[in-house]
Amino acid sequence: MKKFSLWCDFIENTFLDHDFLNLLSLGVNGATSNPAIFKNAILTSPIYKNKIAALKDSKAKEIYEELAIYDIKKAADKLAPLFYQKNDGFISIEIDPRLYDNTALSLGEAKRLYTAIAKENVMIKIPATKASYEVMYELMKNGINVNATLIFSQEQNKQCFEALNQGLIEFRKSQAHLKGNLNTPKAVISIFVSRFDRLLNPKTKKQNRIGILNANLAYNYIVSQNEPNIRALFASTGVKGDDLPKDYYIKELLFENSVNTAPLDAIKAFDWKYDFKKPLNDAEIKTQLDQIIAEDELKQSYDILLQEGLEQFCIAFEEILKTLSDF
Repeated sequence: MKKFSLWCDFIENTFLDHDFLNLLSLGVNGATSNPAIFKNAILTSPIYKNKIAALKDSKAKEIYEELAIYDIKKAADKLAPLFYQKNDGFISIEIDPRLYDNTALSLGEAKRLYTAIAKENVMIKIPATKASYEVMYELMKNGINVNATLIFSQEQNKQCFEALNQGLIEFRKSQAHLKGNLNTPKAVISIFVSRFDRLLNPKTKKQNRIGILNANLAYNYIVSQNEPNIRALFASTGVKGDDLPKDYYIKELLFENSVNTAPLDAIKAFDWKYDFKKPLNDAEIKTQLDQIIAEDELKQSYDILLQEGLEQFCIAFEEILKTLSDF
């Protein structure tokens, strides 16, 4: 059976009680968060002020986690019916982005957050850095759902899949003696899309295609591994400006059994009347990419975009903590 999943790339406390439920009724079946999303919610929504005031004697990161965990738990409860119907129903929370180069601290924080939230349908979001592949492996091995994030290069994509899959294999081995249906951990590999086009459009012969082609290539690899518990997720699918339809990156990446996590304006523009896209094969993708941009230019963009993504999330996190400290 063909399936396409659309997740909401936004959460906020009051939103979860009203607009989010409307999105679920339309067909949205998951949600994601990141430090930038929490920054916008916590620092702009009045709903958090009383909670922050009540926690004023706590450290800034403790306050942040209290607020974030409360919202993640609420989102998990709203999504639980979908999860138990095996229709996704996942919500992601990212570990402290400043830990991206520290394996031990990342793993410790990931396990601590998962235990504190205590919801089966939570995914722990881990950035795809050299220090983090072991974290992904250990979490899957221990039955914890993972959202591998900030994937730009095909090398990152393959490293993520290998780490997640090896953890999944070890989990299944450890549970082989148990009878009945296992609650086998699930993972998504979040391939970022529109950031390529915003960076490279000025240097390309064809606009707004590189991110799609790069994501298609990553999707092909994941699907070829034939592990249904690890899926491709297309992230960074919002458009900037008025030159493209808001749902452009949703419709262009409507691939079978994929996930698209999109901002609110993209979801609202999507009419749910769609046909699945047929992915291009690897040779077709390479031909098109060669016609659009030099290979060296594309490879250089991988490192640039990863560093920008890590820095943006770290800055957003620091801004949250500073504001909470000054509250």
